[in-house]
Amino acid sequence: MNITISPVPRLEGQITPPGDKSISHRSVILNSFATGTAHVSNFSPGADCYSTVECLQAMGTQVAIEQGEDGPTGNLIVTGGGSQGFSEPKDVLNAGNSGTTMRLLSGLLAAQPFFSVLSGDASLRTRPMDRIVIPLSLMGARISGRGHNSLAPLAILGGDLRGITYAMPVASAQLKSAIMIAALFAQGETTIIEPAPSRDHTELMITAMGASVYKDGSAIIVKPMTSLRAVDVAVPADISGAAFWLVAGAIHPQSRVTVKDVGVNPSRTGILDVLRDMGAELYIEEKGERGGEPVADITVTSSPLRGVEIYGDMIPRVIDEIPVLAVAASVAKGVTRIRDASELRVKESDRIATTAQELNRLGAMIEELPDGMVIHGGRRLLGAECDSHGDHRLAMALGVAALAATGTTVVRGAEVAEISYPAFWKDLGKLTGTIPASPSTSR
Repeated sequence: MNITISPVPRLEGQITPPGDKSISHRSVILNSFATGTAHVSNFSPGADCYSTVECLQAMGTQVAIEQGEDGPTGNLIVTGGGSQGFSEPKDVLNAGNSGTTMRLLSGLLAAQPFFSVLSGDASLRTRPMDRIVIPLSLMGARISGRGHNSLAPLAILGGDLRGITYAMPVASAQLKSAIMIAALFAQGETTIIEPAPSRDHTELMITAMGASVYKDGSAIIVKPMTSLRAVDVAVPADISGAAFWLVAGAIHPQSRVTVKDVGVNPSRTGILDVLRDMGAELYIEEKGERGGEPVADITVTSSPLRGVEIYGDMIPRVIDEIPVLAVAASVAKGVTRIRDASELRVKESDRIATTAQELNRLGAMIEELPDGMVIHGGRRLLGAECDSHGDHRLAMALGVAALAATGTTVVRGAEVAEISYPAFWKDLGKLTGTIPASPSTSR
């Protein structure tokens, strides 16, 4: 479907983004092999996280989803089966569009004494999986896939695993988490060496469940589990979802936008650091912790932005937010350079190419680099017809760009926002006062 967006004189209001995707995935995966029952609240409503639920259910995990008048309420009950509680799936496990589902479940399936096949949609089947196949194979799993074991579908024959020491070639929370999950089932401890820090939700959650995990510099040491206890998880709002409204509020000439109950885990707040460096006026009201994760309300007002350099250790902390940061950089004064972000080439789309292509349609001036982009800011954005390329984050970034453009913008393939943020277009309408048509969801 197409969404048509016109600029508005003022952007104002409060938005609560959906539950954090990363934490939602982990809340059901990790509790599935714990002992006891876990209550999960504010579970992400996006299709990606429900792909994880459906795969676990196909393996015998009991996940009860509370339904309201308008569909799932975000409340789940996960009954853990312990380390031996899974059964061989009768069909191919479908991860949909979710790289997190495929990579984290690969770590779990590598430890199970049965055969399984993991696949996904056309986009997911093009994304690199050798980064998990290599360490899981070193641990003893037998994994086959297309493209010399680098692409899904992945056929996994799991079983007895052994602990290893593994230096990760890229900073990736998905890769790290896949190895950590497998390590809980392995004989002997596993040491994972990160090239740069990545989000640490898995470490926090399994530690709360009773696992033995500790850090030594850039190394994470995981000891095999004896028994993990189920833990309730109150999922905070997703800072990656909040990022769209923070950028929208910063670039709009008349705005005051507050995003509520946002998870501000330091491994995820790179978006706040970059926006501050660009000159954004941000006000943060800390609200304690939710499920062991710090939470805050964040308010942004219209701000004159300037170009910045984004590279190195900052990249893992903003990897999901780079498309919308490119929008901010397009209207900021000066030049923004993004480097060390070649990971963007293998996301739901080639986000370097598609972000540059679509924002340039709107009048931006972005040059592609092999591992990033150079954005010449200070441009006046002009309404145009653009395309999501089937990428949920690009679709939403284009919606934000449209708010700063002169004239009308059409975003083709806008329904793909459902992957992570089903209410995005409705929430955009709340801030603008002109609610565009949004795709319906049902489950």
